[in-house]
Amino acid sequence: MRLIFAGTPEFAASALQALLAAGHAVPLVLTQPDRPAGRGMRLQPGAVKRFAQQRGLAVYQPERLKDPASHERLREAAADLMVVAAYGLILPQTVLDLPRLGCLNIHASLLPRWRGAAPIQRAIAAGDDETGITIMRMDAGLDTGPMLLRRSVAIEAGETAATLHDKLARLGAEAIVEALASLDTLASTPQPSVGATHAPKVDKHEAALDWRRSARELERQVRAFNPFPGAVAEFAGVPLKIWAAALVPGSGTPGTVLQVDDKGIVVACGGEALRLVELQKQGGKRLPAREFLNGFAIECGTRFDVG
Repeated sequence: MRLIFAGTPEFAASALQALLAAGHAVPLVLTQPDRPAGRGMRLQPGAVKRFAQQRGLAVYQPERLKDPASHERLREAAADLMVVAAYGLILPQTVLDLPRLGCLNIHASLLPRWRGAAPIQRAIAAGDDETGITIMRMDAGLDTGPMLLRRSVAIEAGETAATLHDKLARLGAEAIVEALASLDTLASTPQPSVGATHAPKVDKHEAALDWRRSARELERQVRAFNPFPGAVAEFAGVPLKIWAAALVPGSGTPGTVLQVDDKGIVVACGGEALRLVELQKQGGKRLPAREFLNGFAIECGTRFDVG
């Protein structure tokens, strides 16, 4: 097919690579404008743009898609279909109607659960046993269009947003190629209203660990926010990133350090306790607890800051 591809991060780049490998033509790639990143806050292209430029594909980076000039650029591509994956911009109905066969979205959840921007993080934080990929035909709603294909994957113990992202990126790439190969025969299934949940974008203010919550919830929070924004705990007013933690038996006033050894720092929570296994102080490196404690003293009986 002749495709317009719309996507921005690594998740989408995997799908674009698979579509090209399957023999589809991509005359135009839509991706978000370059954004400031890194220590120097210089403008940096997303993964889709970098890959598209390596392959010599035409790249278009509009700030929005509401003006007629942007519509004309898409119309000139003369695409059969648009494939969208983690693009980050809302597509108005005019754009959805441009390709002859409409627009398909690669969504990283089993719809209708976790509609929205952060389905991977929300699935882990909620304690879901499984998630997956849904290939859906786009409409004007937020991930509400009819489903064409669903593929599931288990959320393993210890799964982080980073590892689950990589699994789903591979699965999404496979699923969109499969969907396009059998597009004429795939049934279009409306999403049920029962079981619909929303996955809002993760905000940095959500990073703080509240020791009054159960250790089980906090352990999931640590995994869900790895690599972004990273769970944060404050000790004596100093913010520390917590990159890995484990659920352990224990009880005490929430935030109290119950045990400190080479295995980690055990902290009492609202229910059970959490062993902090990998930590990072501002400007430092991510370190195993044993190495972290060599440069940052935390003793048994002291207490992490509680909201």
